[in-house]
Amino acid sequence: MNRSVNVGIIGSQFISAIHAESLSRCQSAAMMAVASPTPGNAETFAKTHSIPHHFTDYHELLAMPEIDMVVIGIPNDLHCEVVVAAAKAGKHIVIEKPFCLNLAEADQMIAAAAEAKVKLMYAEELCFAPKYVRLKELLDSGALGNPTLIKQSEKHDGPHAPHFWDVERSGGGVVMDMGCHAIEFFRWMLGRPPVKSVYAQMSTQVHTDKTVGEDNALLILEFENGTTCLAEESWTKLGGMDDRAEVHGSKGVAYADLLHGNSIETYSLEGYGYAVEKAGSTKGWSFTIYEEAYNYGFHQEMAHFVDCVQNGKQPIVTGEDARVVLEIVFAAYESARTGRKVELPFKTDAKKPIDLWKPNRS
Repeated sequence: MNRSVNVGIIGSQFISAIHAESLSRCQSAAMMAVASPTPGNAETFAKTHSIPHHFTDYHELLAMPEIDMVVIGIPNDLHCEVVVAAAKAGKHIVIEKPFCLNLAEADQMIAAAAEAKVKLMYAEELCFAPKYVRLKELLDSGALGNPTLIKQSEKHDGPHAPHFWDVERSGGGVVMDMGCHAIEFFRWMLGRPPVKSVYAQMSTQVHTDKTVGEDNALLILEFENGTTCLAEESWTKLGGMDDRAEVHGSKGVAYADLLHGNSIETYSLEGYGYAVEKAGSTKGWSFTIYEEAYNYGFHQEMAHFVDCVQNGKQPIVTGEDARVVLEIVFAAYESARTGRKVELPFKTDAKKPIDLWKPNRS
């Protein structure tokens, strides 16, 4: 039997806590170290998750020869730097969405991993969420016929990570935060045919005091196989998280609500907070989620990536997939600026997607 994959976690906030929970459920993984620059954060995280080593400098984690794989959950503007350093250190890599800030960084990251002969894996958990996996099985089986329209929506009242309010760090608003989920979800559902065009509408409706980025967005993707896909993304929806998908085909239709069928309808005067509910207020009516990390696919995602490292398998979601998603994201911001459909492939030297939509933002 192969030995456990030794894992280092870079980051100590919301998503890293979910990664640690998921890795703790994976018998083939052993969490060895965590790194976070904020004094005390890594130490507290290590104690909480029974991790033996903690650092404020991620380079010290990368220098540990026993580490096989790193899982990176840090602000978007740091992704490229840390991924390249991890590749040079010979570590297999799991990187959170969005991949990075721009296509030049994406190419640099992919090249660094290829040169070092390490796996660069993209943490798109919707490809592992049990209800969505079953939805894809229905489509692949022919039960729904040929797909004509796929919808996916993710809505709540603000980002889990505070850096997303700052477009200089995040690169954009709700599309960079959640639209990237929908794009890869569509590609995965359809077997990743090429995207022919993107049309997007974006606006800042509620959070003008916090960000110049968009807090509402609609994206329409046309695939070369003839399927149209619609993504609805929002940071303005009150009452808890909403995540659902629809597949319409020539012989049927299927609806998958990721949360409401797996939740407890709750009314609370005081409110409460755990995981996705931290996105906003849970006072009043909301949906209390149990086994959230499992229902969202995080456990299965980490087990898959560990298996890929342990047994030399090809990841379901790769760095190359992440780059395609980012290219489509850039095309969406260009469409939102021009009000026109943008064809793929799309080339740009923009440093961040938001620069295409609001080039002269104050």
